[in-house]
Amino acid sequence: MALRKFIWGVVLTLALWGTIEPANAQYNKDYFYWAGRRCLMDKQYLEAIRILNTLLRADTEAAEGYFLRGVAKFNLDDLLGADADFSLAIRENPVYTTAYIYRALTRTRMGNYDDALQDFKEAIDLRPDLPDAYYSRGYTRLQNKQYKEAIEDFNRFIFQNNKVADAYIGRGAAYLNLQDTVKAMENFNQAIRTNRENPNGYYQRGTLYLQQDEYAQAEADFDMSIRCDSTFIPPYFNRAVVYSYTNRPMLALADFDRILELDSTNSFTYFNRAILRSQIGDYNRALEDFDHVVFYSPGNVQVYYLRALLKTQLGDLEGAEQDYTRAIELYPDFANAYLNRSALRYALRNPKEARRDEEIGQKKIAEYKAHLQDSTYSIYADSLRMSKLLSFDNQFTNNFFDHVSEQSNVGQVRERLLSLFRFSLMQPDSNRLVAVNHYTKQRVEDFKKRIDNPYLVLTNLPTNLSADSLGMLDRQYAEALRLNPGNWQLEVQHGITQSLIRQFTNSVSDYSSAISKNPTNPFLYFNRAVTRAEMVDFISSLDNPYQRISVDSDPANKLNINAARNYTYDESIEDLNQTIRYFPDFAEAYYNRGTLLALSGKLPEAFDDFTKAIELNPQFAEAYFNRGMVQIYMKDTRKGCLDLSKAGELGITSAYEILKRYTGDN
Repeated sequence: MALRKFIWGVVLTLALWGTIEPANAQYNKDYFYWAGRRCLMDKQYLEAIRILNTLLRADTEAAEGYFLRGVAKFNLDDLLGADADFSLAIRENPVYTTAYIYRALTRTRMGNYDDALQDFKEAIDLRPDLPDAYYSRGYTRLQNKQYKEAIEDFNRFIFQNNKVADAYIGRGAAYLNLQDTVKAMENFNQAIRTNRENPNGYYQRGTLYLQQDEYAQAEADFDMSIRCDSTFIPPYFNRAVVYSYTNRPMLALADFDRILELDSTNSFTYFNRAILRSQIGDYNRALEDFDHVVFYSPGNVQVYYLRALLKTQLGDLEGAEQDYTRAIELYPDFANAYLNRSALRYALRNPKEARRDEEIGQKKIAEYKAHLQDSTYSIYADSLRMSKLLSFDNQFTNNFFDHVSEQSNVGQVRERLLSLFRFSLMQPDSNRLVAVNHYTKQRVEDFKKRIDNPYLVLTNLPTNLSADSLGMLDRQYAEALRLNPGNWQLEVQHGITQSLIRQFTNSVSDYSSAISKNPTNPFLYFNRAVTRAEMVDFISSLDNPYQRISVDSDPANKLNINAARNYTYDESIEDLNQTIRYFPDFAEAYYNRGTLLALSGKLPEAFDDFTKAIELNPQFAEAYFNRGMVQIYMKDTRKGCLDLSKAGELGITSAYEILKRYTGDN
């Protein structure tokens, strides 16, 4: 329900100031606690994690430190990381009531209701007088469809605190699910009396009026809900339903437009706007909306069926046939899709396939009718129902915003692995040189001293030197090589600049020449591997007519496990094998090899390499990130998210954007 977004509003400030610090806390610990809390109150969650990491490195038994870091991760939608931190807080302090409550809330958001309810029980056993546990457990039970138990919890909370509107809303929703509309309305009315600025009270009461066909009252409540919060999406949608039912399509379209201003990826709204536009004859724009639905929800059967109908109307028979085919692929029992495709194939002069479709469709309908009396027969086998326009069915209007995330296709998002490491040239005073939790082996530092170049760094960031500066340096190294032929240090530096200006063949030649003079130097193989990988991508991009003009220099940015093209990084991987042979403790070599193996589709082998890199450098944030992505591609989403959580904790902020897609509420 739309209520879900309100569960967290009350709890986000719980216990940030009320927890007790150990009596022997030192002054510096007091400061870190204070700074961490202040960042949480200011919603600076990444900074809070950074500060609390420092505290926890100094005191690994600081229960409140784990708790506060868990709160930060909770607010970043890193639910697995939050669960782990709350568990650590409880381990260090088994009577930490608030940690139990927060872990319960975290597990509720992950759909782990049984463990969440057990945590609430622990919290209530410890503090039966604490009303917040009853409130939060009430919402968990509401989501777990334990409506009578939810009412009991809301009753207990309201007995102790009758000034929280959302408690009445939750109790009203529970009564509504028990079909007691009278008590539901009483609770929604009480919620509005308790807080006339709460948009959800008006929204819930308006939705109940809508279900009772009381359109004027419903519209008035949705108006008030929007007036209280102009960014709250559900009342716009339901008000559009009211406008549609009362024959005011232009006003309904305006509300759909507003929703899409607030959430441009809301496929359900595109779907409904497409149908409404079709009804008023705006066919071309309706087709655009259906295209958006296909992009954001490619597994939606109805959109292909309805788009096929629209394409038929617009004369695009081939496109309509393709859409019916896709609908049948997604739902093989879709009788109407077979029958409609049959008609199209007759029109397209394919009578053999048309007759075959007609036979299959009639057979499906006969099978459906034979099962009409079977109560166990799935409603989804009802092919005739599938052609019904369900856009304004009330079953969608009140609960869509709960499961919209389930309809989205996460696979549409083409995630990236982080870039390869290399010896590169950058401004030494640049802030970008600061790596994320990185340390280097002494052997790396010795190599840098031998090259003796102030710009030389080991990094996975693109150079910050301008094109003019790179050109100047490249000419200097070329001239120095002319005067000192065979100087391998100069060959390395020239190889780096040649690679940075995309002269890959010359760069490989420079590294190969340097290797001939130093066949056991691992770093020469290491950099040649990166250049060879870049060359593979550059050549491959020339065969792709859709490639953007600016070719991405890093092969990791091309990762798409579902792509048909295979990139062969065999020579690069062999160079990295040589690197590891001569320097088996070089974490970045395993990281690079793992990345190239992942890009080659060898995910288990890539996982092993990232694991080895982490063993060598337990603070290797980029390795955690890439290993997390590999595990997600291998369908082990939970472990992948744990690795992404660790990467975020270590400073890779982009990890949290991915975690939101896989573990957060939309």
